[in-house]
Amino acid sequence: MSDTQTAPTHRVVLNDEEQYSIWWADRDLPAGWRAEGTEGTREECLAHIEQVWTDMRPASLRRRMEAQAA
Repeated sequence: MSDTQTAPTHRVVLNDEEQYSIWWADRDLPAGWRAEGTEGTREECLAHIEQVWTDMRPASLRRRMEAQAA
């Protein structure tokens, strides 16, 4: 990629199970996903996900396990 080209902008997206992914910022979000609020290059978005997504279990599983532990 040359210096005159800009990297495609991506956004961090999240689904109802609190699972993260990235999506192109200039495209409509797929069904079931919402923008998390972070936008940038692909690498910036992936770095953000690596920082914030510390528990890879789906939200429903985490809730079920917490209820069983209580």
